Amino acid sequence: MMKNKAIALSAVAALTLAGCTTNPFTGQSQISNTAGGALIGAGGGAIGGAVIGSAVGGDPRIGALIGAGVGALAGGAIGNYMDQQEAALRAQLQGTGVSVTRVGDQIILNMPSNITFATDQATVQPQFQNTLTSVALVLQEYNRTLVDIIGYTDSTGSDSYNLTLSQQRATAVARVLSQNGVDSRRFFVEGRGEANPVASNDTEAGRAQNRRVEIKIIPIRS
Repeated sequence: MMKNKAIALSAVAALTLAGCTTNPFTGQSQISNTAGGALIGAGGGAIGGAVIGSAVGGDPRIGALIGAGVGALAGGAIGNYMDQQEAALRAQLQGTGVSVTRVGDQIILNMPSNITFATDQATVQPQFQNTLTSVALVLQEYNRTLVDIIGYTDSTGSDSYNLTLSQQRATAVARVLSQNGVDSRRFFVEGRGEANPVASNDTEAGRAQNRRVEIKIIPIRS
């Protein structure tokens, strides 16, 4: 398994790394409250509550959200809730270039970099802001879900460069969602560089598919 990497904010990467603490319940690293507040001030209020590390098992987000009054889902209510959310996302994202895929009780949004970012840049393109605003509206309405935001690149360039760029792009998407009202305590944000390709890196068409940000929407189970 690929070693998990910390989230990188281009302007405040050193602050982020210096402000990491270990969650005593999960053993995973996460941003301390102090560093989170500094990130909000420095980065425009984006992802101070995002978790760094594995989003699998003992997820600290669930306890925090339930403690804040967000209800969990159980039984048949899960499928119905995700069905409604999927339908809302498909309606909002039709014709945007973002694909909506249902995998069991999870929903995956695939955002190709050619519609999201300029080449080698980590600033969301202005024309894509409205698309992310539409996603944010649905996520606010269906708030009983966790939101994993994962950045990927193709295999061109060095591993370290690709990892940093993917981290910055995932963080940029998270920032826009947060600025549009999505609770950042729901977020898991990570860059994985050239890992997990969905197509061959031997062709330009394949590399284009691999340059992407994925948003995975997961129900909060009771």
